[in-house]
Amino acid sequence: MSDVIPGADAGTLAAADLAAADLAAADLAVDLAGPTDAGDAPGWQRTLSDLAAFLRRRLTGDYEIDDFGYDQDFAETLMLPPLRWLFEKWFRVQTIGIENVPLDGGALLVANHSGTIAVDAAMAAVAVHDEHPQRRPLRILGADFVFNTPVLGPLARKAGHTLACTADAERLLTAGELVAVFPEGFKGVGKPFSQRYKLQRFGRGGFVSAALRTGAPIVPVSIVGAEEIYPLIGDIKPLARALGLPYFPVTPTFPWLGPLGAIPLPSKWLIEFGEPIPTDGYPEGAAEDPMVVFNLTDRVRETIQQTLYRLLLRRGHPFLG
Repeated sequence: MSDVIPGADAGTLAAADLAAADLAAADLAVDLAGPTDAGDAPGWQRTLSDLAAFLRRRLTGDYEIDDFGYDQDFAETLMLPPLRWLFEKWFRVQTIGIENVPLDGGALLVANHSGTIAVDAAMAAVAVHDEHPQRRPLRILGADFVFNTPVLGPLARKAGHTLACTADAERLLTAGELVAVFPEGFKGVGKPFSQRYKLQRFGRGGFVSAALRTGAPIVPVSIVGAEEIYPLIGDIKPLARALGLPYFPVTPTFPWLGPLGAIPLPSKWLIEFGEPIPTDGYPEGAAEDPMVVFNLTDRVRETIQQTLYRLLLRRGHPFLG
């Protein structure tokens, strides 16, 4: 029974009792799960302990959310583990050149985009978080469609992602964040399987302008493996228009197998982070020079394209690796 609070009504007392009970339950769960730093504890026990500690932090308000909606505690506790399983067990991702991602300060990671569903962005985020020595979060710039989609939009915000616009990119880079952009957009992720690993147009170079204005280095990122997870063999355009989708994919398994068709094929992945391209040596106003922006955009695109060709030869079989 809670202590009597002068002037409190029955509803307030009931809410206080409920909050106290929830907190007590979270404390009990933490105690039962054991210490989170027990390296020899079974995996299930560590998971239970992490979840119990997470619950307690949520109940006590011991977490932070930044101006973009990034909830690091939520992302690392609930979102990263299932993505990590895909990264390690399903796609068997091999990361190359992670040392090219700066230890601190802002940097713009520019990657190819493919796979019908943008799983490549999630795998790039896992690679940077888990394999970078500083375990840095990757702030991905996404299309309006992502953030206007129920469930997906709020989750993307909690994961630290935001709209693909120059203003947000510059704010994040100025704040010293790692920002990822996929300039091909839907043209890349929704291209037919026959065009696999052939880069689409990189837009108007807005990402280059953001890097030039902030002096952030550009890190080319080449991803091999995503093209095979949902091989796009058709697009039902009338259905896509009716549903408000950029395309309605037809793959060897979807929609023929129903929900099972949503399971990605277990292709072998390689992700290479190339050498950073510095931008702080350009003269003031370079971001407004169309030729500078075009040439730098073309340089980044060509670097990624040639790296993709090399990685494809290195990987060999798309599923056996």
